[in-house]
Amino acid sequence: MDHSKRLAAAAVSLLLAALLPLSGCGGKGTSAAGAAELGGLEVAELRYQGSVGAVTYPELAEDLGYLAPLKLKFIGNTISGPQDIQSVVTGDTDFGGAFNGAIVKLLAAKAQITPVISYYGIDDNTWTGYYVLEDSGIRTAKDLIGKRIAVNTLGAHHEFVIKEYLHREGLTPEEIKQVTLVVVPPVTGEQTLRAKQIDAAALGGVLRDKALERGGIRPLFTDKDLFGTFSAGSYVLTNEFIKNNPNATRKFVEATAKAIEWARTTPREEVIARYEAIIEKRGRKEDASNVKYWKSTGIAGTGGLIAEKEFQTWVDWLVNEGTLKIGELDGKKLYTNEFNPFASDAKP
Repeated sequence: MDHSKRLAAAAVSLLLAALLPLSGCGGKGTSAAGAAELGGLEVAELRYQGSVGAVTYPELAEDLGYLAPLKLKFIGNTISGPQDIQSVVTGDTDFGGAFNGAIVKLLAAKAQITPVISYYGIDDNTWTGYYVLEDSGIRTAKDLIGKRIAVNTLGAHHEFVIKEYLHREGLTPEEIKQVTLVVVPPVTGEQTLRAKQIDAAALGGVLRDKALERGGIRPLFTDKDLFGTFSAGSYVLTNEFIKNNPNATRKFVEATAKAIEWARTTPREEVIARYEAIIEKRGRKEDASNVKYWKSTGIAGTGGLIAEKEFQTWVDWLVNEGTLKIGELDGKKLYTNEFNPFASDAKP
């Protein structure tokens, strides 16, 4: 299946997901007495998906005591950002996170969700490089025509960044279609590259650092080269959840925002130690070694505040791709900072 057909199929699946009825709204609703015991919260728990060997900011917030009396209910690990937010749409979870471009695509499919807080991004310490072997003949974007690039999933961060790079370097739409994106689990991306089963690979965080230690690879470009410092992904809630559970929504966002700032301002060694302790306590039989390589939140806005450009950039990108019509979506109307306690400190 060529790239254009894959995008069309993805759009159809997203639309179908958006039309599915919600199967849950934040666990069981509480009685008046129960709400009083919960400090006015409408629900007692939030269902979510985690990430193997990693600690999310809501998980950190719960461990730090910021989320109480609201609790998290782990239902499994997500395989990708697009899958995580589709689970929110279908009602299988109450919140999920993904790359902002993927969220825009889901909103274009009429999904009734709202991004409420940023949860990952790009800065001097946290970024992704797109690597080739040291002796590879690939030196420019043109050299990628007819080649294969390993990414963790389609329709998310890596696909948008790669296509933006190719576009900026002057490739035509037809030439860009000849660059094949291959889904490869991130943990095997380096191995697949070194085995020459693919021609380039997206590597970030600990996987990038370990690969660089072994040598023999070089970056063709990085997402920071293209976009600078920015928040790249957000947590979303359904509009129905926000309407029915405004207090729980505020509690979730406030707690997550405080956890982000705790991680931003606490010495790195202490953050890593906390992450290791959380992973050990939850007993999911995970390898916690990767958290030793944690360097920064990467999040641009204080407490995960969302900036208009972090959505408008991808609205414009999808317009240029022909996926959206001009004026179909307005970046500044796609998200809310209403529930973030740091919003009052933000510059107009």
